[in-house]
Amino acid sequence: MLLILLGALGATTLVLRAGNRIEVVKVTQPIQAGQAVNSGNSTSVMVADDSSIDYVRWDQLGALKDYKARTTIYPGTIVVGQMFTKGNVLPAGKAVVGVSLKDGQYPADIQPGDTVAVYNVGSSSSSSSKTGTGAGASSGSSSGSSGDPLTTAKVGNMKDAGDATISTGNLSLTLIVDQADAAAVARAASDQAIAVVHVSGSGN
Repeated sequence: MLLILLGALGATTLVLRAGNRIEVVKVTQPIQAGQAVNSGNSTSVMVADDSSIDYVRWDQLGALKDYKARTTIYPGTIVVGQMFTKGNVLPAGKAVVGVSLKDGQYPADIQPGDTVAVYNVGSSSSSSSKTGTGAGASSGSSSGSSGDPLTTAKVGNMKDAGDATISTGNLSLTLIVDQADAAAVARAASDQAIAVVHVSGSGN
C-alpha cells in the first residue's frame, strides 16, 4: 500500500511540473503591420511554460502599446516578442498616404487590412476646384479619370471623422501604396477626389 501511495504521489508531482502554465496574449482580431496589440483585439490564454519561447505574458499587455506588429498577425495567434518592433515597419518601396472620404466614397464594411482600388473621381477641371467632386469619370486628362484606378492599396488605420456623439459619415484613413503612386494619390486626396472600392484580396 505504501509503495502504491508513493508511486501515485510521484506521478502527481510529474504531472504538476509538466503542467506549469502561464497566462499569455492571444490575438482575436486581425492586426496589420504597424498596428499595436491591445485589450480590444486580444485575450488571455493559458499555455505550458517554455523558457525557449518568448511569450508575451498577459500582464505585459500594457507595454505592447509602444510596439508595432512587423507583419500581419491573424486571429488565434499566440504572440511572441519577435513579432513586434519599435522601428519602422513600412515595407520597402511603400508609402503611407492619408485620405479623408465622404459617405459614398468608401464601402460601408471597409476594415483595416482590406485591399482596395483607389480611384480619382474628379474631372480634370473639377480636380483643381475647391472640392474636386466632379460628376465622375470624364475623358479629361487627370489621372484615373479614364475609369482605371490610380492604384491598389492596403487600408491601414481608420477612424470616423465625426465627433464622439454624432457620426458624419466621413472617414479618415491611411492607405499603404507603392511609392511610385503616392504622389498621384496624395494629389487626388488633396482635391477630395478619392474613392475606394473593395477588390480581390480584401479582408485577407
